[in-house]
Amino acid sequence: MPARLPLDEQLTALRTTLSRNRTLLEVLDRTAALGLPDWYLTAGCLFQTIWNTVTGRPPTHGIKDYDVFYYDATDLSWEAEDRAIRAGRETFAGLPADVEIRNEARVHLWYERKFGTPCPPYDSVESAIDSFASTTCCLAVRLKEDGTWRVYETKTARWRKSWPELTVLPWPMPSAKSG
Repeated sequence: MPARLPLDEQLTALRTTLSRNRTLLEVLDRTAALGLPDWYLTAGCLFQTIWNTVTGRPPTHGIKDYDVFYYDATDLSWEAEDRAIRAGRETFAGLPADVEIRNEARVHLWYERKFGTPCPPYDSVESAIDSFASTTCCLAVRLKEDGTWRVYETKTARWRKSWPELTVLPWPMPSAKSG
């Protein structure tokens, strides 16, 4: 048996692991119905689900919120983003989780005021994800129109192109007993 799974098998293992978190699956389904442009579910809810699986905890253990990023540069007003946030409140009502929706096209408008350092405008959700301080967070998924998952893996592909000797570690496979 090989020490590492091929990348396509790793993506299957990732989906299997994340699918253990029923709240995450519901957030994906409901976000797809919102019709947000270029959206992803990203950050903590993904890697914390993996950590929970690896450590035998319930899939939603310790997850504070579910971050949905989208990108819409056609209207950078707070009012436009707030409409998406309010639509999300209705869409996610009844879920046992907080879902935070943010337009990544607007980050540069408020970032310096909040964090004290400027942030250049992003040109996509992917560029926002690429700027995460921790590479553990550089993960995102969304549902495509045909119901399949799109996993944001551009960073890994780019790294492997530049450093072909890198090994991509496999995603943990859930054990039958920790379900």
